[in-house]
Amino acid sequence: MSKIKIVTDSSCGVTDQEVKDYNITIVPLTVMIDDTIYVERETISNEEFLTKMQNSKALPKTSQPPIGKFVEVFDRLGADGSQIICFNMLEAISGTVHAAEQAAQLSKADVTVVDSQTTDRALAFQVIEAAKLAQQGKSRDEIIKAAQDIRDHTKLYMGVMTLDNLVKGGRINRMTGMISGLLNIKIVLQVTEGELKVVAKGRGMKTISRFFDDVCEKMAKTPNVKAIGISHVGALKTIAPIKAKIQELFPDIKILVRETVPIIATHGGPGAFALMYYTGD
Repeated sequence: MSKIKIVTDSSCGVTDQEVKDYNITIVPLTVMIDDTIYVERETISNEEFLTKMQNSKALPKTSQPPIGKFVEVFDRLGADGSQIICFNMLEAISGTVHAAEQAAQLSKADVTVVDSQTTDRALAFQVIEAAKLAQQGKSRDEIIKAAQDIRDHTKLYMGVMTLDNLVKGGRINRMTGMISGLLNIKIVLQVTEGELKVVAKGRGMKTISRFFDDVCEKMAKTPNVKAIGISHVGALKTIAPIKAKIQELFPDIKILVRETVPIIATHGGPGAFALMYYTGD
């Protein structure tokens, strides 16, 4: 029986140890900072990116992997007859999933591309479970169904401290950004069904704090929380009380805290952070 191998893109919030333990292959995005191109997870780390972004003259530009890179990876992994499942970040923030789909058509391997409808550690929840099941010899249909179940039970909330990067990146109307900046407006985004939706907005940190206090209360009443992650853009001080509160609620769950990936940091801007978790049945 052929093996199943798991591929994802570098927006996926898996640790280096998880990549090794679960035999996950990552196809990297690239990021250009002041005319210098870096390859995510290879020539620049998340921490290095934050420093370079803060000191850059212009907003960094992230680029999806070339179709040829996906084809190369698919062909290599499928050379022994293995099937491949490639999980990618949501279409709303990147065309990476479409590059993977086109590559799957060109590859000699048997490739299934999945739009995870999320990103960062929330994407990692799906990828890690898929990789575990692949190691157990589960079928492609079983693996995809399990990942979809996790997707449907995952929450991702992102606090954005400044709209500057969203304005510069063309993700929000420039005039709206100027007004919001003047009024110290902060927003909370939720990734749901593959879309980014504003679920809270207001002046100052109180809006953010109140929203995440409410999330913590909901989590406390939610049975069977399986995993929790917090990613941020240089916001350790901001997330510390949130992490402490959640850790008190779920003392047996190790909360992974990490600097987020360049594509999220670029759009979210300094101080942004995201809380992600999923629940079982």
